[in-house]
Amino acid sequence: MSEQVRHLYEFGPFRLDATERLLLRDQQHIPLTPKAFETLLVLVEHGGHVIDKTELMKKVWPDTFVEEVNLAKNVSSLRKILGSEQSEHYIETIPKRGYRFVAGVREVWSEESSPIVRLPDLSSPVERWEDPRKGVAKTEAQLNAVSNLERVESISAKSDAPESLDKRSFKTRFGLPIAFLASGALVALSVWSLLIRPNSAPAVSLLKISPVTSFSGNEDQAAFSPDGKQIAFVWNGDKEDNSDIYVKIIGAEKPLRLTSNPEPDTDPTWSPDARYIAFLRQSADDGGVFLVPSLGGAERKLADVFPYRPVVIGNTLSYSPDGKLLAAPDKNLQQQPFSIFSISIETGEKTKLTSPSAGSVGDFFPAFSPDQKTLAFVRSVSIAAADIYLLSLTGGESTRLTFDNTSIRGLSWTSDGNEIVFASRRAGSTYNLWKISAHGGQPERLTTADRDVYSPTISRLGNQLAYTQSMMDGNIWRIGLHGSKVQENPRLKLISSTQEDSGPQYSSDGKRIVFASRRSGTFEIWECDSDGSNPRPLTNIGGPLTGTPRWSPDGRQIAFDSWIEGNADIYVINADGGKPRRLTFDADEDITPSWSHDGRWVYFGCTRSGTMQIWKVPAEGGEAVQVTKHGGFEGFESTNGKYFYYSKGRAVPGIWRVPVGGGDESPILEQHHAGMWRYWAITEQGIYFATAEIASHPSIEFFSFPTGKITQVAKLDAPLSKTDPGLGVTPDGQWLLVVQMDQSGSDIVMAHDFR
Repeated sequence: MSEQVRHLYEFGPFRLDATERLLLRDQQHIPLTPKAFETLLVLVEHGGHVIDKTELMKKVWPDTFVEEVNLAKNVSSLRKILGSEQSEHYIETIPKRGYRFVAGVREVWSEESSPIVRLPDLSSPVERWEDPRKGVAKTEAQLNAVSNLERVESISAKSDAPESLDKRSFKTRFGLPIAFLASGALVALSVWSLLIRPNSAPAVSLLKISPVTSFSGNEDQAAFSPDGKQIAFVWNGDKEDNSDIYVKIIGAEKPLRLTSNPEPDTDPTWSPDARYIAFLRQSADDGGVFLVPSLGGAERKLADVFPYRPVVIGNTLSYSPDGKLLAAPDKNLQQQPFSIFSISIETGEKTKLTSPSAGSVGDFFPAFSPDQKTLAFVRSVSIAAADIYLLSLTGGESTRLTFDNTSIRGLSWTSDGNEIVFASRRAGSTYNLWKISAHGGQPERLTTADRDVYSPTISRLGNQLAYTQSMMDGNIWRIGLHGSKVQENPRLKLISSTQEDSGPQYSSDGKRIVFASRRSGTFEIWECDSDGSNPRPLTNIGGPLTGTPRWSPDGRQIAFDSWIEGNADIYVINADGGKPRRLTFDADEDITPSWSHDGRWVYFGCTRSGTMQIWKVPAEGGEAVQVTKHGGFEGFESTNGKYFYYSKGRAVPGIWRVPVGGGDESPILEQHHAGMWRYWAITEQGIYFATAEIASHPSIEFFSFPTGKITQVAKLDAPLSKTDPGLGVTPDGQWLLVVQMDQSGSDIVMAHDFR
């Protein structure tokens, strides 16, 4: 039996086997005609990119002349097979050009047993040498970002391959005795097996999963009971109106609700004796860490914690195995980073355990090891740059375990304490689960999801792994504000895909829109016409978090933030595309750019002073100048250039104002209830902003500069993003763009017999 290398593409529930020429859905074979298969394969191989109709027909029918109608029939057939309700979510028609496969695609190489021995074609002078790193799944956009030498190379006569493999050498030996030929063939076969045959890594070990929850809304942050028979979790309820703590027997349907406070309750964790569940209540008035009996009953407040927290998805509380302590992120002041504190269950006394650097976001996701000798946690330099650290609880400094410098959403120890499972973007723009030895080494991939998965938790028995599976899809809607256009078309889904679209902004002439999107499989900056037509990518960064695009006043350049070189910096790109120009170069977090009204400066949020403040840098490059002294994260200069309006920090409500020439930093507007802190836009007459008493039912309101009054503009029927910018207004004040989460659910799933 030999090992046959299979070339696979995965998207949504489908797997396209290029080697065996099969299309599978949930392991079930879906019949395709040969030409329909070829059409799908070519589209998937060019995922995220437009392929011209003529080029596509040449690839599918290389030796035959066919009419365009044949191609259209194949595409129509494929759309029906992939699902009529979501046809455009897979294959997009580009008018007068061709087609584009728009779903996220993963390329996977798998090594499986095969009874057939396939010998190399020694009569060919060209052998294909595959990338030995292809055991790690890569999206098409990532593959486009690497050089051709890093993908598939041909070994020609000029290569360093042994001379015995050359076509001419083979012909020279052709007339030798059969015995010599036989032994030569064996040698050639051995050399080919070791050197030429694709040296792929073992296939990703996919987990067999089953749902634990499938309610409407969002379920997250699962925690196993000590016996592994129940989970505690967070759910925002049937009406999606408030996050509370629930307990559910695994395999049963109806959960038990433990909390009903109007403020969000999150991050449950069980006491070792299973009698109590600790959780976090996020409230500026009466928030903190609480205990509630696992069978229901009166709550007990254990300790106060800082009320304003960044949107950190993953379990952020951990019970010590001896039941005496809780570990939790906390701080005293907004300007400080979060540190990990231990909290005494008996007294509520807090002890600081970690000390992250000033200016960083801080430390999160603490987890006691099973023997209580080590605390694992995530240190976040910025919201998108983090790694796992280990702290010995018997003394000593924390040590770094991973070196990815990318965002992480939760971690959990294996029951034997030898490994840590964590959710990370280390292989692209999607969160997947990974496993790493507690002694260090290379992480092993556990999932290959095209939607984010996070908040992993492992039962103490060690054979169950649960995690959250996201179903987020943010689209950009247009809402009429003034005049007759409101009656003609008051609300329209303008820009949409099956992945997140965010950060929309109109150009100064109102003819174009720039936005950030993950529709190509990675975060990129996109541009389209004002009616949403003709979308095209401006960047091809291929992985690092990229967003917050902002037009220059003359419409010729776009500023954005990105982690292109492993650090958050500000970049500028021409409106027609091209190579981005780096504008900031310090080692701190530089994010959320915006332009001065005259285009001479670019404002941005930065931690170079030790805390997050607003700075500005000349648009052509140069020394940065500090603008705020008492906190600043993101903002915009007024249209007359007199003031700079800004928000102070992640999840902190309110908008402040400071004179452009310097002066008092004064509050203007208290808003952003339910965490809508990146949904606001400045106009000449005032500020549009989003707010909500209930996160699932937000509204858009307007604060008038002349009158100081607030009026409601629109009510929305879907939640908004809590991390990405989501409002834009046309220069003439006729239209508003808002990012709405048209699909916003998440479920908890479980892998059985996890090892």
